[in-house]
Amino acid sequence: MAAVSGLMARLQMLSNGRKRPAAPSPDPDGWQPQGQESNISASPSAPRTMGVEESVYLAKLAEQAERYEEMVENMKVVASADQELSVEERNLLSVAYKNVIGARRASWRIVTSIEQKEESKGNEAQVKLIKEYRQKIETELGTICEDILDVLDKHLIASAQTGESKVFYQKMKGDYHRYLAEFAVADKRKASAEKSLAAYQNATEVAATDLAPTHPIRLGLALNFSVFYYEILNAPDKACHLAKQAFDDAIAELDTLSEESYKDSTLIMQLLRDNLVSQPSPL
Repeated sequence: MAAVSGLMARLQMLSNGRKRPAAPSPDPDGWQPQGQESNISASPSAPRTMGVEESVYLAKLAEQAERYEEMVENMKVVASADQELSVEERNLLSVAYKNVIGARRASWRIVTSIEQKEESKGNEAQVKLIKEYRQKIETELGTICEDILDVLDKHLIASAQTGESKVFYQKMKGDYHRYLAEFAVADKRKASAEKSLAAYQNATEVAATDLAPTHPIRLGLALNFSVFYYEILNAPDKACHLAKQAFDDAIAELDTLSEESYKDSTLIMQLLRDNLVSQPSPL
């Protein structure tokens, strides 16, 4: 722990001496800053079909209106064009699905907790109702996960040209198979866990050669991969080793961290550090 604290002290010292970028890019797992003014504008990327351009604009509009199911539908149009997505489009897709799945994952955790409490009290009638409700949420979770996994396998992974996009999509694939494994049981859980592991490993191989240790996508991958080991495979030692290795590698090259990715990278490094001393928290 002393070594980790020393590394964090250096991180804090360097962070305090750096000028924060005025408009940091979205983080690797699709988080968007809250409470900011609308910034809807046409994407300045290469010429695309009008349908794609309109869909990107409508996705931004849906995000501002917090209508994430519609945001998903618009970004599926963009993803299905079988062209390399811009960084902005990639993040819009991630934000859309993350919000749609995130709400249901939160609901599932709450309902599961209530179910366990009622079971401990022996309230069989209530448990029956809760179980049916939980299964309804699980069906929704499964549909959403299979939807984005289908988009990834049929369009995005095949169209990825850069190392950054390849890592991004394989990480997403690992994440959504992990979400399936969270509530699946028996053989289905095993299958989802194996697919998640394979995707994370594929992403890690590309990241090791194509992305710097301080790159936010590489750091985000390490963070979520470590959570996979902790929560799905019940391998806390492996989870901590992976998180510490990613943190140490990034610290070693912290001086080369670009202003563009400064905020995202240091945030994820802090999460990696926190996970070394507490229960892992994914992006």
